[in-house]
Amino acid sequence: MLERLLPLFFVLIWSTGFIAARLVAPHTEPLTFLLYRYLLTIAAFIAIAVAVDAPWPRGARAWANALLAGVLLQGIYLGGVFWAVRHGLPAGVAALVVGLQPLLTAVLAFPLLGETVGARKWVGIALGFGGALLVLEPRLAVDVQDITVGPLVAVVASMLAITLGTIWQKRTGATADIRTNAAVQFIGAAIVTLPVALVTETGRFDMVWQNWVGLLWSSLGLSVGAISLLMFLIRRGSVASVASLFYLVPPVVAVFAYLLFGETLGALQIAGMLIAVAGVAIASRNPAA
Repeated sequence: MLERLLPLFFVLIWSTGFIAARLVAPHTEPLTFLLYRYLLTIAAFIAIAVAVDAPWPRGARAWANALLAGVLLQGIYLGGVFWAVRHGLPAGVAALVVGLQPLLTAVLAFPLLGETVGARKWVGIALGFGGALLVLEPRLAVDVQDITVGPLVAVVASMLAITLGTIWQKRTGATADIRTNAAVQFIGAAIVTLPVALVTETGRFDMVWQNWVGLLWSSLGLSVGAISLLMFLIRRGSVASVASLFYLVPPVVAVFAYLLFGETLGALQIAGMLIAVAGVAIASRNPAA
């Protein structure tokens, strides 16, 4: 029973990342914040690994696999999205581009992993994308005119990175310990983020409660909790099914924004939520034996 609820827990925790980003945005620079988040997450995973005596990757190849997964799943994905939004890309457009990830994952699942994506999963993925699009539509109607090339390229790179990172994790992380593997992944994310942050930012991090709450939750709730769940789900299921869960993020974020920030929820968005839920349910349903 608990295992069946893990995808729901993942979506709920992952969706809070957008609330945390909104909380800290006025008080810090994006890559500086992410770098602090990675360092705190590394410390947390190392402490957990030492406490339970978890095995570390063996050999240079295993370390390289985990580092590359971290560069893709964390460094480029999160860094690209944060940088793009900070440099003017509307959040709705960013969410729409990242929403292409399940489609691309399904396309690449067979040639890269040998996973067959049947008609049922394709229907579910298509419905999920359509539902997410309806949820995002009010933002897209006013956002499209504000798109610039640089931030758009950054968020497209982010979408490609999380797609390839998910596939790479599935290929190389099947037998790795989730705790130590995650620690190495965030080391990889920090390695690629540090030089970019030093060159492009001033290191601003205001000593206000918003930053500290956002940092603690982003590190312990998101990076430790949600990423651990994501790696577990990737290990146990097909990458197309796991990727389809991201279509539930815009509906959940819309509900959070309604409850916390007083944003409106129209009939079109509510319909989109129901369609997205139905699509993910169809895409994630395992066929009977």
